[in-house]
Amino acid sequence: MEYTTLGNTGMTVSNLCFGTWRFGRETGGVIETDREEAFELLDAAWDHGINFIDTANVYGDPNGTSEQWIGDWLADRDHDREDLVIASKVYFPFDGRGEPGPNDSGLGRKHIRAQIEGTLERLGTDYLDLYYIHRWDDDTPIEETLRTLTELVREGTVHYLGASTMAAWQLTKALWTADVEGLERFDVTQPMVNAAHYDAVGDYLDVCADQDLAVCPYSPLGGGLLTGKYDRTEDGAVEAPDGSRGSLDDMFEEYYATEQAWDVLEAVESVADELEATPAQVSLRWLIDQDRFTCVPIVGARTPDQLAENVGAIELELDDEQFERIESARTDET
Repeated sequence: MEYTTLGNTGMTVSNLCFGTWRFGRETGGVIETDREEAFELLDAAWDHGINFIDTANVYGDPNGTSEQWIGDWLADRDHDREDLVIASKVYFPFDGRGEPGPNDSGLGRKHIRAQIEGTLERLGTDYLDLYYIHRWDDDTPIEETLRTLTELVREGTVHYLGASTMAAWQLTKALWTADVEGLERFDVTQPMVNAAHYDAVGDYLDVCADQDLAVCPYSPLGGGLLTGKYDRTEDGAVEAPDGSRGSLDDMFEEYYATEQAWDVLEAVESVADELEATPAQVSLRWLIDQDRFTCVPIVGARTPDQLAENVGAIELELDDEQFERIESARTDET
């Protein structure tokens, strides 16, 4: 495993982050990753040298399941908490204690305070290394949110702050407010970024580059499209393997399988052939090699074998021509 400093923080993380959003997640009446499988995946991540784990208070059914299983794994394996960097999130309605009430969502002080307490209890720790706001809250002034998060940092409950999906102007407003008011600012972001997904995040990434914010993209393989496991039929539809996201998600074709995405996949596959690697490995390495900002992809492997394949990205080296071939495919407007 390779390690990097996470943006402008003083924290060192593995070049891949392990994402746990599938832990306890029910889709079509089936649990995507059960407790035993979750432990196996966490063991595999540990064995590969991944020290960065990403979760959220709303992951799992009921909400909080992912955090609880991570906490159970930590206690069962007796790993030193200081050897791991753990990130969680807050914003969405939380149903872990029943039907969400009127204050069980958003980024107001009451909800943040309640959720950080529950998150720490489930994880079995007294601090978080990184705490993201999961979305922007139009109903709560950003100053209230940042003051509450600043209190958590200064109390030692949270080390660093992060921001997930939002508009570039919202991220800019939050950074400006933090600077003007003398509050803790966001150091890490978590947008959806992959080689096949470009237009919606261009301005957001410009802010990250300008402000030296680390980027930890979710869906770095384009919902699985960039693994090469999907085929395109003659009429332009997606042929998806049973059990894959493409077969379960009605929005997959519209959201992931764009004309541009197929062009990117072709470029990725050509580079993979040259390097005797898989498309997934090339796609992850392309993200890691971003030079405008620190980029640590969040991989959500479903099996230890998939995780091992993902980790193989660390061993790859893309030359400038190969990197630019993929870049050109994703930005080509023709």
